[in-house]
Amino acid sequence: MIALTEPRIASSALAFRGYNQTNLGRTPELLEIPAYRATMERRLLEAADLCEQATGRPTDLVARVTDRAEPGLERYAEAIAIVFAAEMAQVDLLREVHGVEVGGAKMAYGYSLGELVAVAVSGLYPIEQMMRPPLELATDCASMASECTMAVLFSRSESLNEARIHRLCEEITAAGEGAVAVSAVLSPNTLLVLGEGETIRRLKSECKTLEGPAIHVRNNDGLWPPLHTPLVRRLHVPDRAALMIRESTRLSETPRPPIWSLVTGRREYEEDSGREVLRRWVDSPQRLWDVVEATLAADVRTVIHIGPEPNVIPATFTRLADNVVKQTLAWSLSGVGMRTVQQMAHSSWLTPLLPRSGCLLRAPRVEHVVLEDWLLENAPA
Repeated sequence: MIALTEPRIASSALAFRGYNQTNLGRTPELLEIPAYRATMERRLLEAADLCEQATGRPTDLVARVTDRAEPGLERYAEAIAIVFAAEMAQVDLLREVHGVEVGGAKMAYGYSLGELVAVAVSGLYPIEQMMRPPLELATDCASMASECTMAVLFSRSESLNEARIHRLCEEITAAGEGAVAVSAVLSPNTLLVLGEGETIRRLKSECKTLEGPAIHVRNNDGLWPPLHTPLVRRLHVPDRAALMIRESTRLSETPRPPIWSLVTGRREYEEDSGREVLRRWVDSPQRLWDVVEATLAADVRTVIHIGPEPNVIPATFTRLADNVVKQTLAWSLSGVGMRTVQQMAHSSWLTPLLPRSGCLLRAPRVEHVVLEDWLLENAPA
């Protein structure tokens, strides 16, 4: 197990996860540890109180976590509150029990809800103000999920033309039979899209007519609120969130650690208040790949994944590392037949990127720590 010392933190990135179909992870196990229980309960009670204020429904997150009862979409606000509470508690435990401060990390970022937690952890805005928009708008966002389908759009052979996909989504939306839009850029050859009604089926059909290598569209199971897309504009979610964000009180001028936003893919929240980035967070796609590249360009040695059962960010780094290993192995086999090399290098989309973005070659060397696992393995006796 990696030791999380101050020198290790100084060369680390903090990666906060977002909402998923399941959101408890190992939080029940952390709650059962005597040395952790008070901190876990404090954050769960805080989040439950904010959730109750937003929804008007009695909320007992300590009982829900103790019973290992995953909140479904009908309890979307409670799922959001659990993610916030679990991530804040994990950072608290690292500091209060293990004496490790995260403010000295090289960078921080978060996927979806995780960005709001990163903003709070960095000391920029109070956690209750970061939780307010997603909690108060949870019911409306969840109500749209039943009409939406999530799909993965990808190419096996080369990078996607992102602008062309955005334009195609806009043209399908303009037909007036529902909206469809990109919700995340996971890699140069993989996008997440969300669409209403039959728009995903139409997108699949239109992609087959595009010139160039085949573009595949594969539906994702489950119901997904359409955050990070223009679909939420139907119920005026961005404007209502903007009214809440403009009332947020900034606590510090400098985030510690510095934050890379998945809204822009760049370092943010320093030269201005960050309120415009937070407003765009509601209906702009998550630019995960840009931040993965930034992580590797910054020579980060360790990525610490914070939250219950992190999935999207670790999976993205793992796929990249595997592809880099395959590609560099193929390059080293100059004496092997071309057909053999082609069979081994299944990631040809990556080939043109490596000379231009040499930092990607570092991916296999980056170490990863899932913080909830680390906390359980290092729990005081």
